[in-house]
Amino acid sequence: MLDVQLEEVLAGAPEGAGEALGLVAGFDDALALGFARVGEEAAGALAALAGALAASPIGERVREAAGKVAAGSVGDEHLAALAGGRAALSGAVHDALLGRLDTASGRSRTPWKPARDGQGAPGDLPGGQAAPGGLPDGEGASGDPSDRQAASGGSAGGGPAAGNLLDGCRVWLRELAIVGWRGVDHDLAGSADQTIEALLAVPELRGLAVLLDGLAAELRASSPVATMDRLPARRWADLWARGLLLAQRGPWQGGAEPVSGRLLILGADVHEHATVVRAQVHGVLEPAGGGPSTLVRTSVAAAKVDTIVGPAVWRLMGGHPVLLGALAGHHSLEITDMPLSPGGDLVWHDDRAAAGEPADPFTTARVALSGASAPAVPPLDRHPVRIAEPVFLEGYSVDSGSFGLMPAGGGRALPLDLDRLPRGGPLTPELVAASSACIGLMRWDGRWLLQPLAVQAMVKKKPVAAHNGDWAMGPTDPKVVKAEARAGDVVAVLRERAGRLLRK
Repeated sequence: MLDVQLEEVLAGAPEGAGEALGLVAGFDDALALGFARVGEEAAGALAALAGALAASPIGERVREAAGKVAAGSVGDEHLAALAGGRAALSGAVHDALLGRLDTASGRSRTPWKPARDGQGAPGDLPGGQAAPGGLPDGEGASGDPSDRQAASGGSAGGGPAAGNLLDGCRVWLRELAIVGWRGVDHDLAGSADQTIEALLAVPELRGLAVLLDGLAAELRASSPVATMDRLPARRWADLWARGLLLAQRGPWQGGAEPVSGRLLILGADVHEHATVVRAQVHGVLEPAGGGPSTLVRTSVAAAKVDTIVGPAVWRLMGGHPVLLGALAGHHSLEITDMPLSPGGDLVWHDDRAAAGEPADPFTTARVALSGASAPAVPPLDRHPVRIAEPVFLEGYSVDSGSFGLMPAGGGRALPLDLDRLPRGGPLTPELVAASSACIGLMRWDGRWLLQPLAVQAMVKKKPVAAHNGDWAMGPTDPKVVKAEARAGDVVAVLRERAGRLLRK
């Protein structure tokens, strides 16, 4: 049984997607060289980007910005327009890919509703024109598994202090654009540190802070960038453009409404890098009082240091015991007045949730997933690498040579994205290879991939189920428990040391 027709999805990229991504690549190459002196090839790439958007609502602004930058005038408004144009092309590819996936799976999707008068829409550019595209907030465009950004960010117009911080972000991003990636050294990479630190203290700006912190960390690690053999140009341009758009003044998020009902968990996607860990939980929400069920996500995150890895990262999120208990114990959650954004994200409040009845994620996937409607995708989130759609597949085999999922009836293999398997759970490549049923996320990285969240397999002639969130309340594998006991509680030790430092 497949809840998505793989042949229809794997038939190839939608018409025009390659051309659109080629225009994006041309802009990225120009950004890598820098806009201090725009050569003929880079000027042509900017003009081509503007030409492709000529008939769009932002076409005139992108055309003007391309001309100004090519002539050596690099202003904030010009860079914002170019970032919006790049986002529009990425968003068009996203829409074509997601539309094909929705059709193949028979999934309905709520259309995006523009913001009410007087409120900024997530895709608005300064001046009120909408950019119909989106950018990733930390997922690498190349699928780099080392990138586990936990930023979902949004900026706010919250007073003069917030405005000054956004100004500081734009100054740094403008400097990066002027010198290009090849011109970045340690001084420039670290020049935004104070601004980023201040951003982290403002809840509305924390997502933007994590995004820029990740970009700055990569640039520092790569400096001087001029010595690199190969640049991650697409990836850095993704982060730069999203950061620049999020750093514009005005509300990027809003419209969340309280919801109540039963949340049935499908699985957890764990994002981790050196300083942040986030658990993003996918599930099906059955509203109180009836109504159609919908796919939702919710996330909890925590700051960390690079020495905290593996199962220990769950202890950093221990302030959410109700959610973590549902992940580990496989039960439903009764939520009350939990804010739900138009994009399908629950703003998690542990005190507004209570443990419900046992609810096996595979039962939920078999019974409830196919009938749940999908939320609209916010404009800034419309980017191919941000596609992460829950699907359920069973009755397949796994090709051990290519690690591709082979449908029982034959046809194209669906590649598995095993680099995203977290180190803090029982799910391993070996279990995936032995599985015959899988709850996963369909992703796009130049081709469709399946990221497993949970599998059912036969191990030594016994049925086994493994989920990414099984160790949310602590590991259950005796070998892992013994290894942790020998190593000691790293989190507790670091907290104790931090407490001593604060008391001095």
